[in-house]
Amino acid sequence: MNYFMVLSGKKIKRIFLLALVCIFGIGVYYAEAKDLPVFFSKQAPDKDPAAIYSVKTDKKVVALTFDISWGEERTAPILDVLQKKGVKKATFFLSSPWAETHPDLVKKIGDELKFEIGSHGHKHDNYSQLSEEQIKKQITTSDTILNKVTGKKMNLIRYPNGDFDKRVLKVAQSLGYTSIQWDTDSRDWMNPGVKAIVDRVVTKAHPGDIILLHASDSCRQTHEALPQIIDQLRSKGYEFVTVSELVSSTQQKVKPVQ
Repeated sequence: MNYFMVLSGKKIKRIFLLALVCIFGIGVYYAEAKDLPVFFSKQAPDKDPAAIYSVKTDKKVVALTFDISWGEERTAPILDVLQKKGVKKATFFLSSPWAETHPDLVKKIGDELKFEIGSHGHKHDNYSQLSEEQIKKQITTSDTILNKVTGKKMNLIRYPNGDFDKRVLKVAQSLGYTSIQWDTDSRDWMNPGVKAIVDRVVTKAHPGDIILLHASDSCRQTHEALPQIIDQLRSKGYEFVTVSELVSSTQQKVKPVQ
């Protein structure tokens, strides 16, 4: 009888452990199937590299980010708006060919106005379609040019078209880069109208948000929408910080990469 009781206890323990494993597996599958956000601590070095979309925080802070790939007509008006509105912190992701041909604007962004600068890559290609060697070349070429123009080493990157896969993230991480995406897309690149841009940003912005805007010539309404975005976000109690300041928080929002 005693032997029977010990054996039954072992079976119960095995069943219990199997049930826990099954529940955990179902949870992981559900999260991946639904593409649910995953939060991780940046202090956990064993985690796979991931792109940061926003930061989990109770503080009313957001990062205004601007991608620039071409043109010279829209950047200056945007910088003027930021300056007039007293916005001291923003992050600009510059493509290296643009930076190389517009050193005066780069100097104004980084040296004069002290805004943060990150890499937007070299050629405006979808990196997920490139080989690992080509990905590395794109990032390192951009790194060399931006370092020469700004005098600083880049450590943030946003990929052209926001396109990447796991290989891209791993290559970037190996080169010392943190990959940055966004939670709120202003869709200013569609030129939908000033009101549409303002309403979209203001209604979707949340604490720890990374907001995508553009300062390329193809985006013709951003500089007109920006003053209202700044005023309305401030009226809601938001302050503006750089992406690096957000990333320095303990948790970031990432999404599963297939």
